Parts: sequence; structure tokens; C-alpha cells
Amino acid sequence: MKIVAITSSPKGKNSTTLRLVNAALEGAREAGAETEIINIAKMKINYCKGCVSCYAKGKCVQKDEYNKIAEKFFSADGVILSSPNYIDNVSAQLKTFLDRSANSIHEQLLDGKYGLTLTTSGGSEYEGVLKVMSSFINRSGGLVVGSVGFSNAQGPQGAEEAIRKAREVGKELVAAIKEKRSYPEQEAPIKEWRRRFEQTLTFNKERWAHNYQHWVEKGWIKA
Repeated sequence: MKIVAITSSPKGKNSTTLRLVNAALEGAREAGAETEIINIAKMKINYCKGCVSCYAKGKCVQKDEYNKIAEKFFSADGVILSSPNYIDNVSAQLKTFLDRSANSIHEQLLDGKYGLTLTTSGGSEYEGVLKVMSSFINRSGGLVVGSVGFSNAQGPQGAEEAIRKAREVGKELVAAIKEKRSYPEQEAPIKEWRRRFEQTLTFNKERWAHNYQHWVEKGWIKA
């Protein structure tokens, strides 16, 4: 079992968010998983050009490191998205990765997979950042096992509590994968989105050839 975590803070080893990621991965390893961290802040990922070639070909045509990252991330059994709170949103580095991953929503590349979301904030507001990352996992067909946020305003004791929670939720991620847990409150809107998107996909089946073939192979649509 492989868990892949994406970190996106430009602070590198000095990132507070990285402490939560390391704790979550430690918990995952204790539960028997193999883990990997990908620091996208150190990698070359261009902005999305909106060319939608990925819908037609199943892969981005830009020549940078995105496809290498995406291959590891979307092939993992479990995923972790993490970001500091930058003006009530994810970091620019993570937002760029999410924008480039629009095809993961069309093709539901996290279908049958589970994830976690982690964030830290200078102030008290961080729920919105967790929501952005959790929404991406759900929109890509995946299920969110848990989320952990921490505000620096909570002080050292709050940080240690967040680290403890991250370690535990890392273990829960592995357990959810092993047990193939169901989360009906998340599964219902995913199912409804697929029902509605089927019409859009059928209308664009020639222009979005790879998307359409992927759905046929999954059995979500009849050719």
C-alpha cells in the first residue's frame, strides 16, 4: 500500500505544515503503509493554459514536471494534500497543481481511493483551506478520511495536539483503505455529479475522446 503526500509550502524544511505531514506519514507507516513526500514548491509546474488537451489525450501536453508528479499521486492507494493558509486559500504552488489536474475531475482519477487534508495558519481561520483541498479529492472521486488544521495562535500546546491528531488520522487513512470504508455523505454527491456529467461528456465525446473512452472502460457510460 502506497501513500503519497504533496507539500506545497515555499518554506521547505521550516514549514509548520510539513510537521503535520510528517506526523500523518509516520502514523501511516506505523499502520503498515509505504509513504512518499512530493514537495511541489521545489518543482517546475507551469500554469494551466486552459487548452483542455488533457480531456482529449488523458495527459497534459506541457513540458514540465507535472505529469511525473501526477502519475505518482493519482496511482497511490491513499493521498495527502497539504498547504499553509495563504490569504484564506491554498498556496500558489498547490493551486497551480490543482488547476493542472482538471482532468482528474473529468476522469475521476481518485475513484476508489482515500485521502487526508492538512493545513496550518497564522491566524484562526483555516477551515476554508481544508475545504478547498477536500473538495478537490471529492471532485476527483475520492473519499476524505479526515482533516487536521492548526493555528499558530494556539501556541506550542495546540501544535502538539495537531501533530498527535495528524498521526492518528494517518493511521485511520491506512485502516480506511484496508477496510474499503464507505462514507455515504461524500459518496452521494459524487454519484450525483457523475449522473449530471454524463450528459456533458456525451455531448463532447468527440472533442474529449480520452475522457469518453475512460468512462466507457469504467462502465460508467455505454458507448
